[in-house]
Amino acid sequence: MSELGTFATVRRGLSLSPELRIGLAGTVGLAVLQMSGRVAVPIAVQQGIDHGINGPSGPDPGFVVTVVALTLAALMVSTLCGYLMTRRLFTVSETALGGLRSRTFRHIHDLSMLHQQSERRGSMVSRVTGDVDQISQFLQTGGVQLLLAAGQLVVSTVVMFAYSWQLSVVVLLAFGPAIGVIRLFQKRLAGAYRTVRERTGVMLGTVAESVVGATVIRAFGVSGRTARRLDTAVDELKTAQQRAMRTSVTSFSSGEISAGLALSGVVVVGVLLGVDGELTVGRLTAFLFLVTLFIQPVQIATEQLNEAQNAVAGWRRILDVLDVDPDVADPDDQGVELPAGPLSVRFDDVSFRYPGGPIVLSDVDLTLDARRKYAVVGETGSGKTTFAKLLTRLMDPAEGTVLLSGTPLTSVRFSSLRSRVVMVPQDGFLFDATIAENIRFAEPSLTDEQLRTAFAELGLADWLAGLPAGLETAVGERGESLSVGERQLVALVRAYVADPDLLVLDEATSAVDPATEVRLQYALDLVTRGRTTVAIAHRLSTAESADEVIVVDAGRVVQRGPHARLVTEAGSIYAKLYASWLEQTR
Repeated sequence: MSELGTFATVRRGLSLSPELRIGLAGTVGLAVLQMSGRVAVPIAVQQGIDHGINGPSGPDPGFVVTVVALTLAALMVSTLCGYLMTRRLFTVSETALGGLRSRTFRHIHDLSMLHQQSERRGSMVSRVTGDVDQISQFLQTGGVQLLLAAGQLVVSTVVMFAYSWQLSVVVLLAFGPAIGVIRLFQKRLAGAYRTVRERTGVMLGTVAESVVGATVIRAFGVSGRTARRLDTAVDELKTAQQRAMRTSVTSFSSGEISAGLALSGVVVVGVLLGVDGELTVGRLTAFLFLVTLFIQPVQIATEQLNEAQNAVAGWRRILDVLDVDPDVADPDDQGVELPAGPLSVRFDDVSFRYPGGPIVLSDVDLTLDARRKYAVVGETGSGKTTFAKLLTRLMDPAEGTVLLSGTPLTSVRFSSLRSRVVMVPQDGFLFDATIAENIRFAEPSLTDEQLRTAFAELGLADWLAGLPAGLETAVGERGESLSVGERQLVALVRAYVADPDLLVLDEATSAVDPATEVRLQYALDLVTRGRTTVAIAHRLSTAESADEVIVVDAGRVVQRGPHARLVTEAGSIYAKLYASWLEQTR
C-alpha cells in the first residue's frame, strides 16, 4: 500500500471503525459544554472586578456572591459533562477497536498460508494486539485530552475576541510560528513512529521465537547468540523510540516559546490599551486567564502529537494488512457446493512456484479415483507437501486447475470444502485445551460418551484410559504435554469424527516410536476405510498399504502404480527410496 498521509490514514481508520462515528456529535457537544464551564471562571473574574469591586457605587458584596454562586453551578455542570463525555468515549472506543481487532485477526486468518509464512508471527500478532492497543490508549487518553483541548480552544478564542480583538491578534501571531513548526515536524514524526511500531513487531517476533524454540536453543548451546539477537532487537526499538522522542520534544519546545511570547505580548499591549482607556482592569485580568486557557490546549496538542503519530503508525500497519487481498479467497455466495457422495481428485496440468523461487510442482496431470487410498512419496523438497496444500486449497496453483469430482476448487465455498475435506498436518497441531475440547473442534455437538465411542472404534480406548484424566487431560500449548505420536492419535480421532469424504494426511506417521506407530497404523486403516485418502508418506510402510503410490521427483510426477509393481522396477526412483527406507529400519 502506498504511504497514506496522517489525515488520510485517520479517515480510512474511521471508515473501518464506524462505531467511533456513532454519537460523535453528542460527544463533541459534551466537550464544548465542559469547556464552557471553564470559561465561566475568567468571565466571573471580569464581572467581579469591574462590577462587584470597582462598580460605579463602590464594592457590591451581594453581586460578588451571586457571580460566585453562578460560577460554581457552571463548574458543576461542566464536571458532569466531562464525566459523561469521558465515559461515552471510553465505551465507544473499546467497542470500535474490539471490532477492528476482530476484523484484522479474521483477515490475517483468511490470508493464504503462503502470505502468513512470509511474515514473522510475532509481527503479525503485534498488529492485532500492540498496534490496536496503541490506538486504544491514544483514544482513551490523548484522544480525550485533544477533544477537550479542541473545545477549550474554540470557546476561549471566541471569548477572547469578545473582550479584545487587538489582544486576540497578539496571541494568534505569537502562536503562528509554532503551528508552522508543528506542521513541519508532523511528517517526520509519522515516519519515526512507523519505525517504532515496526521495531516493536520485530522485537515481539524475536521474543516469540526465543520462547517457542527454547528447547533447541538449550540443546545447541546458543543461549548467548539468542540473547544477542534479542538485545539487538531491543536496542533497535530503543533507538527508534529515542529518535521519535527527540523530534517530539523539538515540536513541544516551540509551543512553550510561543506561550511565553503570547503572555508577554498580552501584558504589554494590554497595559497600553488600559492606559488609553480601551480596556478595564477586569477585562485585562480575565484576558490573562483566557490566554492560559488558550495556551493549555496548544501545549496539550504538542504533547499528544507523538502519541497521535504513534497511534496513526499503528493504524497504518493495520491498514497494510487489511489492504492485502486474500489470494485464496472464499467464493462465498458466488460459490458452489461439492457434489454429494465420494470425492475424486483431478490435477489438470497444475504448476506452482513460490514468489521469487523456482517451480515446486510442474505440469502435474493425474486423476485419483474416489474411495481409494493413495500415497504420495518422494525425496525431501520434491513437492509432496505442496501437493497436499493445493489439494486442500491452502494455496492455489500458479497454473492449471485442481478439481474435486469435476468441480474446480476455486469455485467451491469454504463451508462446503472444509466440511468435506480434512487435512491432518504433519505436527498434529492441538490447541491449549483438553483432549475432548480439541476433538470437538471438528464436531462441537459430540457428547463425552460419543467421544469415548470414537476412541474405541479406532482401537484407542485403552490408550485413552491410561491418560491421567482421560478426555479431560490437558494437552498444553501446541499439544506439547503429549508426545508427537500421541498428538497424532488425537488429530486422527478429530479427523475421524469430522467424517470427511476426502482425507489428506501430511506425513501423519512420521517421527513416532514403533509402539505408537502400530496404534497409528491400526487407527489409520479404520479412519481411511471407505473414503478417498491421500497420504504424504515419509515412512514407506504407509505406501505399502496404499492402493496406489504416486512418486514425485523435482516437482514432477514420475511414477504411479501399486507398491508391489513399483518396487520391482529396477533402478526406478521408488525402488531406490524403498531400498533406502528398508536399510534405515533395520
